[in-house]
Amino acid sequence: MWRVLNTMRVNLLRKLKYSYKAIPTALTLGNSLCGFGAILYTLHAFAPEKGENIPELLAVSAWCIIGAMMFDMLDGWTARTLNVHSQYGVEMDSLADMVTFGVAPAVIVAVMARTNQFTWLPYHWVWVFSAIYLGCTAFRLALYNVKARNNESGESFHGLPSPGGAAAVCSIIILYGHPDFRSYIIIAEILPYYAAVLGILMISNIPYAHMGHWLGSKRKNKLKIFFLIIFFTLFARTPHIVAACAINIYILSGPVYLFIRRYLLKNQNVTHLANAVSSS
Repeated sequence: MWRVLNTMRVNLLRKLKYSYKAIPTALTLGNSLCGFGAILYTLHAFAPEKGENIPELLAVSAWCIIGAMMFDMLDGWTARTLNVHSQYGVEMDSLADMVTFGVAPAVIVAVMARTNQFTWLPYHWVWVFSAIYLGCTAFRLALYNVKARNNESGESFHGLPSPGGAAAVCSIIILYGHPDFRSYIIIAEILPYYAAVLGILMISNIPYAHMGHWLGSKRKNKLKIFFLIIFFTLFARTPHIVAACAINIYILSGPVYLFIRRYLLKNQNVTHLANAVSSS
């Protein structure tokens, strides 16, 4: 009797473990489906239905990518919490990220430029800039997989993470899709250039903070709570502006930090050393 019950218990635990493993996979599929939905919505801009507005269609596509970022954060957190992370999950996550944070933003940039019909920028250059973003995203994800396999991930990123690049593209699109900013055509005109710059930042060695680790750590909790309260208070009033500012400040934080560390702090150290030598 007890042997039968023990066997049933073991089988039940084994089935539950298999069920646990399916949760991160389902979340990763949610990530890729959001990217697929973003691409489909973007293609509607070529033949919008009656009453549909192209900037609003593109904004919906951008929000789909933002939603995919939620799935991307949850699948990694769930895998670590349930202790079911594996190399299979890492590879699948990168494939989903390539669709959502690589292909989808590049398609939105190209379609947005096409529907705006720029006369000063030949369209083949838009293809080039979008291709730079796409290629750099692929390189970035492949490099991340290699580092994850060798357990080289740390508290910060070397190069802009691909979700950060996609978030920056989406922030511009959402801002452009808002009625208060629709007249600012310059927002759409600079996006192809900005996408290429984001791609280059992805494959650079510029350090970027790991926001997931920063939020999850117990250090400086009061400071984090203070900033989060301010952020969500402002976000509740003007979400599109606050989100765009926060994301693009993060994009700039890497180059600014690198400049301060390499040049300003270096010059200060040289000055202190020279003063010490002269005083001795």
